[in-house]
Amino acid sequence: MKKLSLANLPTKIQKLNRLSAETGVNIYIKRDDQTGSEWSGNKIRKLEFSVQEAIEQGADMLITCGGIQSNHCRATVSVATYLGMKSAVLLRISDEPPVEGNYFLDKLLGADVKFCNKDEYRESRGEIMQRMADEYAAQGYKPYIIPEGASNGVGTLGYYNALNEIVEQEKEMGVVFDTIVIATGSGGTCAGLNMANIIKGCGKRIVAMAVCDDVDYFQKVALRISREALHYLVEQKEISLEKAERLAENLQQTDFEVNDKYVGIGYALSRPEELEHIKRIARLEGVVFDPVYTGKATYGLVNELLPGGNLTNSKNILYIHTGGMYGLFPVSRQFVW
Repeated sequence: MKKLSLANLPTKIQKLNRLSAETGVNIYIKRDDQTGSEWSGNKIRKLEFSVQEAIEQGADMLITCGGIQSNHCRATVSVATYLGMKSAVLLRISDEPPVEGNYFLDKLLGADVKFCNKDEYRESRGEIMQRMADEYAAQGYKPYIIPEGASNGVGTLGYYNALNEIVEQEKEMGVVFDTIVIATGSGGTCAGLNMANIIKGCGKRIVAMAVCDDVDYFQKVALRISREALHYLVEQKEISLEKAERLAENLQQTDFEVNDKYVGIGYALSRPEELEHIKRIARLEGVVFDPVYTGKATYGLVNELLPGGNLTNSKNILYIHTGGMYGLFPVSRQFVW
C-alpha cells in the first residue's frame, strides 16, 4: 500500500552513554520524538498510512479521539491542516480543561473539539465519532474516522516498516539490538513491531511497557490489530495470502510481550518517582521524556535492569522514544525542584 511521506525518516539512533555506564547495559534510543515538529512522535508513522487510505477514499476530513493531552489527536490535526483537510477530535475529560499542551495545539491548528467523560469514552467513543461523522457528512464533508492512536490494521504498517528501518541502521552501526522496548497505550506500535519481527524472523525481544490497563488487555488488542493488518500486508506484497491465512490462525496473545508493572496510579497520572526519573534522565542525558508514555516506560526499563528484573539478560537495548513533549508542560507544576 502507498503511504504519505510526512515524517523525518529515518530517525536517528544514539547511545545513552551515561545511563549505559550506570546500568552496565548498552542502552540506545531511537528518536521518533524527532519525526517532525507539529506532528512529532510515533503517531505520524501510522498516520502516513491511515491518511493515505483516507485520501484514496475521497475524504476531506479526519475525525479521531484521545485524552485531553493526546499526542495522536494533535498529530492528526496537524496532518489534516497541512493537507488542507478539516479535522475534529473527541477528547476525554473529567473537568473543563485549561487550553494548554496538545489541546492548545489542537485548537491553534483549527480542529473542532468535542468532549466526553471517561465512561462515554470507554463505552461508546466509536458510536460518538460515527455520529460526528454523520453530522459532518450532512454538511457536505467526506469524513474518515481514525481510531484511538491510529491503532488499527492500516496504521500498524507504520511500525512494521519501522523495524525494517531499525535493521538497516543496525547494519550501518555494527550493532545488533537483542531487545526493543516501547511504551504502549493503544497497542498499534506494539503490533506493528511484533508482526515485522515474526514475519521477517528478526529474532528480537520486543517488550511493550503498558501505561494503562493490563497485560491481558494489550495482548488481546495487539492480536486483534495484527490480524487486521494481514490484509494490508498481503496487499503490499509483504506476505502471500496463504501465509496470511496461516498467521491469522496461528498468532497467539503470548506472541506479544507486555509489562504492566509500571502503570502506576493510572493513565496520564504521575507518581513522584516517575517525575523524578524524567528530571534525572533530562539532566543525565539531555533527553526529555513525557509523563504519560515515555517517562513511565523508561522508568520501568531502568527498574527491570536491577537484580531480579526481567531485562537483566539483555545486552543491547533499543528504546523507541515515541515523543510526547507537549504533554509535559501541563504537569510542570507537579515537579519538585
